[in-house]
Amino acid sequence: MEFRYQRSYRGPIQAVILDWAGTAVDYGSFAPTAVFLRLFKSMGVEISAEDARSGMGLMKKDHLRTILSREAVSRAWIAAFNHPYQESDIDNLFDNFIPMQLAVLEDYATPIPGLHEVTRLLRERGIKIGSTTGYIRSMMDILAPKASEQGYQPDCIVCPDEVPAGRPYPWMCYQNAQKMGIFPMAAMVKVGDTLVDMEEGLNAGMWTVGLSLSGNLLGLTEAEVEALPIEKRASENQRAAQRLYQAGAHYVVDGIWDLPSALDKISSRIERGEMP
Repeated sequence: MEFRYQRSYRGPIQAVILDWAGTAVDYGSFAPTAVFLRLFKSMGVEISAEDARSGMGLMKKDHLRTILSREAVSRAWIAAFNHPYQESDIDNLFDNFIPMQLAVLEDYATPIPGLHEVTRLLRERGIKIGSTTGYIRSMMDILAPKASEQGYQPDCIVCPDEVPAGRPYPWMCYQNAQKMGIFPMAAMVKVGDTLVDMEEGLNAGMWTVGLSLSGNLLGLTEAEVEALPIEKRASENQRAAQRLYQAGAHYVVDGIWDLPSALDKISSRIERGEMP
């Protein structure tokens, strides 16, 4: 007779790992979008907002590669330069992107409504707050202090240029865990508004919560969301939520303000011995 034993974590949630733009700050995730649109226009290549948002959540160099791989953008690039894009083109675009992004980040550091209340609740529960991002360290050196001035300061920030590779690889989550002294990964929850946020969390062995209304998938300001007709808002929200679930989200909520309800459900599953 053979027996198999499987360990399962049954303790409390020890940490959440929040994304930045579209999750904690910058409702609608506009900082990268605006810069990508201006960057390509400066090169004589017109792209759409949908093109600009296509790689959101990735390290920005990978994001550029994703944009250029889109069929319409690829055709526009060939029309402008008479050759398909090359790695040297991506390097050049990235070099031009960095100062453009640095110049505007302070304008996109406003915390999303509900962030302060949720972070206060997390700290009351003894839950640490880490973060991962598609921004490189030089960008976070501008964004993080500005967000701190407005009351948001996570316990840990890890950028994609500080690990072997950014999302969807799990390395940023692992480094958060190491820096905050958290173990196991099943005691942590990854929270974000992009599909690669969900992949990152799953690849790290974490629970995942997607945000459907405040982030990149809807891509609207808070005022624009509020102005949507009720039926239109509900259908767009459902469409974004479905994409996050398809990417592997364990739960999807409208925004960071609803995170506690998802954490309560995850806590109940952990108590029952479930794993991510």
